[in-house]
Amino acid sequence: MTKSFTQRYAEYIVNHPWRLLLLSLIIILTAASGGRFLQFTNDYREFFSEDNPELLAFEEVQDTYNKADNVMFVIAPQNGNVFTVETLAIVEDMTEQAWQIPYSSRVDSLSNYQHTIAEGDDLIVEDLASGALNLNPSDLEAIREVAINEPLLVHRLVSPSGHVTAINVTVQLPGENLNEVVEVVAAARSLRDEILSHHPELKIYLTGLSMMDNSFGEASQNDMKTLVPIMFLVVVLVLGFMLRSITATVATVVVILSAILFGMGSMGWLGWKLTPPSASAPTIILTMAVADAVHLLVTFLYNLRHGQDKKMAMQDSLRVNLQPIFITSITTAIGFLSMNFSDVPPFHDLGNVVAIGVMIAFALSVTTLPALMMVLPVRSRPSMAKNTGQHPMTNLADIVINHRRKLLWGMGGLAIILISFLPTNKIDDQFVEYFDQSVEFRRDTDFVVENLNGIYDIHYSLQQGESGGVNEPEFLQQVENFANWLRAQDKVTHVRSITDIFKRLNKNMHGDDPAFYRLPETRELAAQYLLLYELSLPYGLDLNDQIDIDKSATRLTVTFKNLHTEEVLILEEKIAAWLSENTPDIKVSAASATLMFAHIGKRNVQSMLVGTTLALVLISFILVLALRSWRTGLISLAPNLLPAGMAFGIWGIMVGQIGMSLSVVTGMTLGIVVDDTVHFLSKYLRARREKGLDSHEAIRYAFNTVGVALWVTSLVLVAGFIVLGQSHFALNAHMGAMTAVTIGLALLMDFLFLPPLLMKLERKKNA
Repeated sequence: MTKSFTQRYAEYIVNHPWRLLLLSLIIILTAASGGRFLQFTNDYREFFSEDNPELLAFEEVQDTYNKADNVMFVIAPQNGNVFTVETLAIVEDMTEQAWQIPYSSRVDSLSNYQHTIAEGDDLIVEDLASGALNLNPSDLEAIREVAINEPLLVHRLVSPSGHVTAINVTVQLPGENLNEVVEVVAAARSLRDEILSHHPELKIYLTGLSMMDNSFGEASQNDMKTLVPIMFLVVVLVLGFMLRSITATVATVVVILSAILFGMGSMGWLGWKLTPPSASAPTIILTMAVADAVHLLVTFLYNLRHGQDKKMAMQDSLRVNLQPIFITSITTAIGFLSMNFSDVPPFHDLGNVVAIGVMIAFALSVTTLPALMMVLPVRSRPSMAKNTGQHPMTNLADIVINHRRKLLWGMGGLAIILISFLPTNKIDDQFVEYFDQSVEFRRDTDFVVENLNGIYDIHYSLQQGESGGVNEPEFLQQVENFANWLRAQDKVTHVRSITDIFKRLNKNMHGDDPAFYRLPETRELAAQYLLLYELSLPYGLDLNDQIDIDKSATRLTVTFKNLHTEEVLILEEKIAAWLSENTPDIKVSAASATLMFAHIGKRNVQSMLVGTTLALVLISFILVLALRSWRTGLISLAPNLLPAGMAFGIWGIMVGQIGMSLSVVTGMTLGIVVDDTVHFLSKYLRARREKGLDSHEAIRYAFNTVGVALWVTSLVLVAGFIVLGQSHFALNAHMGAMTAVTIGLALLMDFLFLPPLLMKLERKKNA
C-alpha cells in the first residue's frame, strides 16, 4: 500500500530529529540576528501614512509657520497665586533654563511676554515680568491686571484666577535620529526635578505634544518589560497544568521563544520600526504560537497514554493534525494580514510580523517540536479523567447531543440579542485617553485641562493671497470676526489670533486710550505698527509662528476642552460652514494632530471593513477546499462570524466607544476563531467519512479527540490577550480585551452551537 505524503513526512520527522533541530537552530539564529537593526520610534506621526491628507495639511502648516511640537511646564504654587515675587522669580529662572532644552526654538512665559505700552509717541516693548526679585506689590498687581486681561495670555499661559501659569517650549526636531523626543523629555524632566528640589512647595506638571510622543514609547516599552514576562508565566502554568507534562511544556516554550525571535528578527531585517502598536507583537506571537503546539501534543500524549510508543504516537499525531494545523495557521495569518488595509501604518507592521510569527510557529510545531519530543524523555501519565468515570469531553458531548434543540435556539437567540446591541457603538476616540491614570502624561494633562487649557487644538491658516496682505483692514476684520465667533462656541477655551496684537498696538499708538482697542483703519497704519513691533522683538520671540514670511497669511489657533472624535468632526464641519459663508474670499486650510487622530479613526473603520470582507471571502474559500464540502464550509461561517458580532454587542453595552484599536479586531480575530471551527469540523468529517459514524457519534468523536485541545488553546489565547488587556496603553488594552472576549465566545459557539447546527442540518439532509 502506497504511503501518503503525510505519513512519509511524519516518518522522516521522527527518524531524523537531530538533523531537524540543527537546521532549526541555524535558521532561528540567522533570523533573530536581525533584531540588532530594530529601532523604536515614538513619533505620533508614525500613525499616519505618507499620503494621509490630514498629515499633509499639518506638515504644510508647520512648514509655513513654526512647528507646533512643544513641552509645556504648568506651575501650581501652594498658595494658589502665581503673582508673587517668589513664583515669578521661579518662572523667570525656568524660562531662561528652558532655552537649553535640546532643539528648543522658542520659550513663552509670563516673564518674557512682550508687553507693549506707549510713552509719548514711542512704543515700548518689554518683558512683562522680568527682574521678579525687584518687584513691589504695586508692580505685581499691575502685572496681574495685564496678564489676566490679555487674550494672548489668559487660558494659555495663565489661568483667569491666576492660580497656575505655564511655560511653553516650542521644539524644532530635525528628524535625524529617533531619540530626539527622548532627549527633549529627559531635559524637561531634569529641569522640573531640579526646580522641585529647591522648591518642594510647588507642583509642576508636564504636557504637550513632545510629552505625548514620549508617552507612546514609554507605555509600549513598559508593556514589553512587564506583559511579555507575565504572559510567559501564564503560558507555562496553563500548559503545565493542562498537559501534565514537563517535557511537552518545555518543548512548547522553545517553539514560542523561537517564533518570537524569528518574527522580531524579521522586522529588523525588513527595516520595519517598532511603534507602540507593533511593540505588542511579541505578546501576540507568544499567544498564537501555543495553539499549533497544543493540538499536536494533546494528540501525541493521548496516544502515549493509550499504549503507543513515542514514534508511533508522534507519527499518528502528525498524520491527524498536519492539515488542520496548516489550514488554521493560514487562516490566522490571513486574518492578521487583513490589517494591511488599515489606514494606520503601525497596524500593517503588527499584522505582518504576527503573520510571519504564526507561519514560523506552524513550521516549528511540525518540525522542531516533534523532533524535541523524540530526543527528550517523556513520561506517560494517567489521563485527566478518572478511570471509573467518563472523560469530561464525553459528558459535554452527551449534554450537547441530548439538549441540541435547546442549545441551537438558545445560543442562536443569545447571538441575536447581543448582536442587536452592535449599533449602540459609535466611532469615537480621544488620544489623551490612550493612556490610563498610571501614566504621568495622562495625570498631568488632566490637571492642565481642568486648570488652564486643553491640548486639543486646530490651526487655521488664513491666506489673504498677496504679499503684505495680512495688513489689509478688510482681511483683519474677517479674521477678527472668525476669532470672536470661535470664542462664543461651546468648549472653546482659547483663540490665538494676530488681530489681538494689532488691536493692542493700535491702542498703544493712541496713548493707550482703551477706546482705540480696535483694528487699524488703514493698511498703511497696520503695516507701520507691525514693522515697529517686530523690530522691537528679541531673538526667538518673533511672529513667525503666526505670520508667514511674506505676510500673506496668518495662523489662528483655536483650543478646546477635551473633545471626542465625533465632537471634533462635528465642530470641524460647523467651522468650515461658517468660514465658507463668511470668508468666501479667503483661502483657508485647517490642520492639527487633533484633526489627524479624529479622521484616522473613522477612515480606519471603513478601510478595515474592506479588508475584513476580503479576508472572510478568502478564508471561506480555503475552508471549502480544505473540508471538501461547500455545505460544511458555509456552515462554518456561523461560528466564525457570530463571535465578533457578539463581542462588539457586549462592547456596545459596556463601553459603546470604538476607537482606532478596535477597528482591526474583527479582521484579526476572524483568522483566530476559525482555528477551533476547523479542528472540530475536520474531526467530525473524519468520523463521518473514514469511520462511517452517524452525526451523533461523529459529534462525540470530535469532542473526545479535539475537545481538550480546543479548551487548552482557547484558555491560553484568552489568558494571553487578557494579559495584553492589562496594558496601560489603550490601543493595546482595548485590542487585547476585545480579542479575549471574541475568542471566549468563539469557543462557546464551537462547543454549544456548531454541533447542534450540524445535527440539525444533517437531519434535514437525510429527511
